[in-house]
This record gives sequence, C-alpha cells and structure tokens, in this order.
Amino acid sequence: MADISLTSGMRSNLLSLQNTNTLINRTQERLSSGKKVNSALDNPTNFFAAQAANNRATDLTNRKDGMSEAVQGIKAADAGITAITSLIQAAQGVAGAALSTSSMTERASYAVTYNTLMTQITQLASDSGYRGTNFLTKENLTVEFAPITNDATLQVKGFNSTSAGLSIQKVTITGHGQTGATGTSTVAATTLQTSTAWDNSVTSNASNAIRSSSRQLENALSTLRTKSSELSANLSVVTTRQNFTDSMINTLNTGADNLTLADTNQEGANMLMLQTRQSLGITSLSMASQAAQAVLRLF
Repeated sequence: MADISLTSGMRSNLLSLQNTNTLINRTQERLSSGKKVNSALDNPTNFFAAQAANNRATDLTNRKDGMSEAVQGIKAADAGITAITSLIQAAQGVAGAALSTSSMTERASYAVTYNTLMTQITQLASDSGYRGTNFLTKENLTVEFAPITNDATLQVKGFNSTSAGLSIQKVTITGHGQTGATGTSTVAATTLQTSTAWDNSVTSNASNAIRSSSRQLENALSTLRTKSSELSANLSVVTTRQNFTDSMINTLNTGADNLTLADTNQEGANMLMLQTRQSLGITSLSMASQAAQAVLRLF
C-alpha cells in the first residue's frame, strides 16, 4: 500500500514472496489439470496448435459413426445375399426334381413350390435393409471419411436382388391337379421367357421350360456372386478407413498432448522447491523487518 512505508529489504523480500506464490499457483494448476498449457495465456502457439489437432480428432470421431453404420448395412446385405443364394439353390433342386419326372401332375406341384420360392426371394430382399438403407433393393449410400464433406467419400451402390431384379420368372401352371373354369390354374403366375409351362402336355416343351428356369437360376447365382464381391470390396475399404481413422485420431490426440501436457514429476519437484523458497522468503522477510523493530528498544 502506498501510504505504508516499508524498508527496501522488506519490499524486496515481499516481491520475492509474491512471485513465489504466483509460481506455486501455476504449479498447482498444472498438477491438478495435468497440463502445462491450460489457456492461450500460457503458450499461445502450443495452445492453438493443440486445439486444432483436438478439433480435427473430434471431427474424425464423428465420421466413425457413419462408417460403422455403413459396415452394418453391408453386413445386412451380405446376410440377405447368403439367404437368397440358399433359396435359389433350393429352387435349383426343385427344378432338377421336376426335370427327373415325366408326370405332369408332379411337375405342376413342383411349379407351385418353385413359385413360392420366388416370392420368398423377393420378400427376403425387401427385409435386408438396415436403418432405412437396403442395398438389395437398389438403394445407395455415400460414406464420408474426411471432416470436410465430399472431401473423401465412397459410394456404396446396391442392386435389385428380388426375383424380378435377378431375372428369375415364375412359371405358369396349365391346371394339372388344379381346378378352374378354363382348366388354367388359379395359382398361375408370370409367364416364362418361353411361354411353355412346366406341366405342358408336350413333354419336350415342358422339359425345355424347366431347363430355361434352371438357366435363369444359374445366371442369378452368378449375378449374386458378382455383386457380393463388389459389396465385400466396399466393406474392405470402409473397415480399412475405420482403422486408419482410429490411428489418425490417436496421432492427433498424442500430438496435442505433447504440446500441452505437463511433466508431473518435474512439477512435483518444482512444488517442493517453491514451498522451500516460500519458507525461506518468510524467514528473510522477518529478518528484514528487524531493523525497523529496533526502534522499539528505545522505549
């Protein structure tokens, strides 16, 4: 205080104590936070560099959610493809059984089973979506990898895996074992590319129809394998980017920590030394005041 006179020695010791207290407060903050740079006042260059690295790491973390969703969507599509493949293989077995018999009634029964499998393929494809995206009904998804939109993306393209999308047609049934005013089955469905039914009374035509259905099934399997390979490649890209993003986030966080984290061992040693200095400063201040106290001996 300006209206209180202190000796030169006392002011010097007081200033030293104030500086020591400032250093103690700073050291306590570093020990409690674990950082040597807690604000721009501590070190502007390191503070803003670390902040930029942390912000980028946060943006990349947000992109990871989209990547995870894409992975699950592709896995859902893969599960659908696997199930559809099983149904097509079952349909191939039905076609093979129909071709091995010459009974029109049995072939009509096989045709009904075949058409049921075609319906199930379409329904299964429609049920293979994840969170509103279904790659098996020709829907697409853009996966973003970089913090800036459209800076690094992957377009995952779907395809139509319904029976119609795979060009597998249901077969007609002429009415063997069925009832109807015209003798045509009420179970009848879309006609084949060849208009001949499996249970056509002309055996050779019926056999040709069954073989035509078998070729459609083979082509469908080939299409599924090709599309499955494309989805697998996309899945590989997304998972690779996930791993890369994890490594990049770790690198950014480590870099930010290197700029701001404190050495707790060093700060602990500093605190011990400052406490010792503080004690010495108090003792020194007391000794400096003795000169002023000497006047009391006159009374």
